[in-house]
Amino acid sequence: MHVLVVEDDPMMAATLAKGIEEDGYRVTSFGTATEALQCIAGDDSVDLAILDIGLPDRSGLDVLRVLRAQTRHTPVILLTARDTVKDRVKGLDAGADDYIVKPFAFAELLARIRARLRQPEVTKPTMLQAGELTLDILNRRVMRGAREIVLTSQEFALLQYLVANVGKTVSRDMIARDVWHVASRATPLDNVIAVHISHLRNKVDKGFARELIQTVWGVGFSLKVDA
Repeated sequence: MHVLVVEDDPMMAATLAKGIEEDGYRVTSFGTATEALQCIAGDDSVDLAILDIGLPDRSGLDVLRVLRAQTRHTPVILLTARDTVKDRVKGLDAGADDYIVKPFAFAELLARIRARLRQPEVTKPTMLQAGELTLDILNRRVMRGAREIVLTSQEFALLQYLVANVGKTVSRDMIARDVWHVASRATPLDNVIAVHISHLRNKVDKGFARELIQTVWGVGFSLKVDA
């Protein structure tokens, strides 16, 4: 079993990694949200993630939201020094499976890890559907009706994000954060996003009677399948 640890305190991270490995798990450890997001983007082998909320670049909740936006059902345990009901509710509402407050007994953390990994695995969806648009996540293939659409890896990631949020408006800030994994959006990235949206429109909508990818002026974009 592979456990991802995201903790910015080097001593704490080393202690967590050592103790979890001694309990029989493989551990990958990072100190920033950016590193964790890069790992998540390229590695689907993580069985459980332990996320510190107070990371130096972004909140651990951002990493959690990216996991859930990608329809990843990886169990997540949040670590935090905050112990208010409001903080716990915020973490659980963001999609966390468990919440443990520092300082904690290491034996309790290990028990919670084992409990989460004993639970029946939720089948991860390998297909996403939005109207006549179908995404095969495993093989990274896209079909609109009977027509196959060939996309670059970044175009696929952007379309997957739109499909996962079908009917909702996603802002440029959300796309920058969850697709490009950039903490702070800047004008050059706006241009990159606009270019990728344009390419998606040419590939996904061109030649069809109805356009799926809509611009919500002043806000962002939305994929709409209803007439």
